[in-house]
Amino acid sequence: ELRHRASAWQRNLGYPLAMLGLLALTGISVLIVCFHVLELLLDDAAMPRGIQDASLGQVSFSIFGSFGAALQVVLILYLMVSSVVGFYSSPLFTRLLPERQDTPLTKIIGNCVSLLVLSSALPIFSRTLGITRFDLLGDFGRFDWLGNFYIIFLYNMGFAGLTTLCLVKRVSWAVQAELIRAFGEEG
Repeated sequence: ELRHRASAWQRNLGYPLAMLGLLALTGISVLIVCFHVLELLLDDAAMPRGIQDASLGQVSFSIFGSFGAALQVVLILYLMVSSVVGFYSSPLFTRLLPERQDTPLTKIIGNCVSLLVLSSALPIFSRTLGITRFDLLGDFGRFDWLGNFYIIFLYNMGFAGLTTLCLVKRVSWAVQAELIRAFGEEG
């Protein structure tokens, strides 16, 4: 219903640009994770341990300077939004979605706890994937398991593999549906 009420500009320009933006952000995050996997295989310094003696403003946390830092911020925000959307779209937690002017207090508390857990996990998530090396003022590098190569390697490989699989599956299904719709209208 929302698609039918959308203007021609939204349908023909807005939605395709949004989809291309989401595809680009997903592709960039998978490429960064794949690059991090190669770093893990070649250099022990790529492990997401705490940063020693790196004061803020004196050392760049990105090899691309300001552009890389801005890209890291955008990717972390994208990961945050996609994890919240993924959380609420999972079959187990769809009942937790708030309803307009009809949300009980227990559901509000459950949403607050869920968002708190997701936001607390985001710094570790982004460091483990190699998206950022910034410690986010929480000294998350002190966790012992962040020094375990096998956990970090499998976590990165799982993220890259599953994200690529979801991306290919969604894009190929969308292309198939459009082709069926296009050929179905002609015949």
